[in-house]
Parts: sequence; C-alpha cells; structure tokens
Amino acid sequence: MPGAHRSGLVKPTPPELMEDTGSGLDYGTRPDRMAGELVGADRFFVRSHAPTPAIDTTGWTLHIDGSGVRHPVSFDYHDLRGAFPITSVVRTIECAGNRRVEFGREVGRVFDGTQWGRTAIGTAEWTGVRLRDLLEPAGITADAREVMPESLDAIRARRPLPLAKALADDTIVAWAMNGEELPPDHGFPARLVVSGWLGAASIKWLGRIEVATSHLEVPWNTVDYVMIGPNYPPEGGAARGPAITEPALSSLVELPWPAQLPSGSHIVRGRAFAGEATISRVEYRVDDQHWEPATITSAGGPGVWARWQFRWDASPGEHVLRVRAADDRGRVQPDSTPWNELGYMHQSVLAHPISVTVEAGAAQGLIDPA
Repeated sequence: MPGAHRSGLVKPTPPELMEDTGSGLDYGTRPDRMAGELVGADRFFVRSHAPTPAIDTTGWTLHIDGSGVRHPVSFDYHDLRGAFPITSVVRTIECAGNRRVEFGREVGRVFDGTQWGRTAIGTAEWTGVRLRDLLEPAGITADAREVMPESLDAIRARRPLPLAKALADDTIVAWAMNGEELPPDHGFPARLVVSGWLGAASIKWLGRIEVATSHLEVPWNTVDYVMIGPNYPPEGGAARGPAITEPALSSLVELPWPAQLPSGSHIVRGRAFAGEATISRVEYRVDDQHWEPATITSAGGPGVWARWQFRWDASPGEHVLRVRAADDRGRVQPDSTPWNELGYMHQSVLAHPISVTVEAGAAQGLIDPA
C-alpha cells in the first residue's frame, strides 16, 4: 500500500525557484526562472490533491479493466518500460485554475481553490508509451466510450477522457521527464500526459485505467474542474456545469510581478499557450502606446507553448506592460474574462507593472540588456 511523505512533497521548493500557494501541496514555477523551452523538474510546478505517495516499483501494477474491454490486463514496471514501443513528446501542462489570483483582482473577490498566480504552467519532454498501445491487449469493445485513469494517491484522483482523446498519438503513459526517471512529485512510477488539455486530465501515480461503455461521472468532472455560472448551463447528469477540457488562451511575461528594471534597452521574453490550438500572433503594448508585434522565437504547436520576445528601450518611471496572444482558430486574448464560480480559465490581458530606475545594474530574471 503506497505511503505518503510527511512534508506532502518530496522535492525542495525554494522561493527563488517556486511560488508557494499556501496549500502545502501546490507550488508554481516563477516565470523569471524559466530559461529554455523545457522547465526543469526542480522547478516544474506541482499540483496535487493529496500528499505524494511513496510507491515501490517492485510491487506496482497498472491494471486495465472495465465494461469497455474484452478481458482485463495488468502490467508491471518492467512491462511498461520494456514491452512496448517507446515514444517521447514535448508538451505543456497547465492547471485550469492558473491565474486565479489575477482573476480575483479583476472581479473584486477571492475565489476558493488553489491561489495560483501566473505560475501553474510548464513544458517538459515526456517519455513513455502510447496509451493506446497499453489498451490494445485488453481488446477495446466496439461500444467503448470513455477511458478513466485513476491515481494511487490518498483520494484516488481520476478524470475520464473520451475514447478518441485516449487513443490519440500524443496521449501517453510517461515514466520519464526531461530524459530522467519521473520524479515522485510528478507521478512516479507512471503518469498520463494528455496533450492540450487541463492538467487535471494528466493523472499522476497511475494504478488503474478503466474503459467504460457509458459516461463516467466523478468529482473531477462534476463538482470541480467544471465551469459554473450564468454563462455555463449544466449539460445534464450530476455535473454543475460543462467540464473543462482545454485551458484558456493566455500569455506569460518572464518577469517578476511587479518587476524592476534599470533604464536602457532590454529584451523582454515570454510564453503563450493555446491548448490544442497553435499560437499565431503575440502583441505587446507599453503604457498607452499602440500594440506592436512581438517576435515569435519558438512557434510551439498544438499542446506546446510558443515563445516570444521584443526589444524595449525602457525610460525611468512607472510603466505598465500588456501582452496578448492570438491563435490559429481566430481567438484573441480579451480585456476581461466572464465570471465563473471557481475562478477557472482566466484569459484576460494582464497589466504587468514595471518600475524602471536610473540606477545601473542587471535586470531581474531573464531580461537581457541589449
């Protein structure tokens, strides 16, 4: 039976790398500590519903069963790593509650839930096997409808996927992250990675995968991770509102909040993410000036963030930087986000405060003097 680490997490969460949300389990990645395309495991954000379980692979088994398979199958850790074709994908994972604090400031209230700033997002290379390759030996029935992974954490976190999403090329059961064994806080020995969907779909610490011929309702798609409000009528069953699939279109500036810079010429960098869509354009605006195009330096794609940058000649004083992203579906970040009860899916353009001083010195974070 898996145990739990007393601290809740295994890895250190130093404030110079990670933002403490106050829950004891959830820590975000400081945007000014993102360097390359991938976010290192030491600073990759952690969202957990229960303490990290301590799992010994010698007794670990992944079970696949349910009404949508012809015969149940089970795989041990050796099977997972040695009996199926290997695959690696670079994918971004974002919590649906990312920027909940900013959403609260926008509407003048404090939402329940993890108090995320801009930090519940990260990209890694995930290595493992395609979920469909694990499901095939079980014999998926013609009337199979949903696939639900279940965690070995204390509350057995789980969330169903439509069969088509479960069988997609880039839905994988990962056992490695950024070329190394999956860390405990990120799902060791195996986790699901669901491309372009909210982080809650990428269940960690897998122990069971159920294939069902009917719609499955669990707390993670009826009570939580659903949109509740006048603009989001329930769709039937026990759900309080429509279940979230993709996270909101958003952009991220690689600066502290608020930021301080010395005067002069700087390269300002950031990221933008569009779920299953692709970022097509990023624009920036300083104070009341016109919107200007930023340069996309890494185009990303479906399930992967894009990286962008622009050069700014910063004059002394107090400034506000706004950044907005657009995607290949024609969506553009708006100035406001429709209210919902749980503070999910915040996509508004943020007014990022920057104080520019005349003192000489290096810029904070990853802002490079030109």
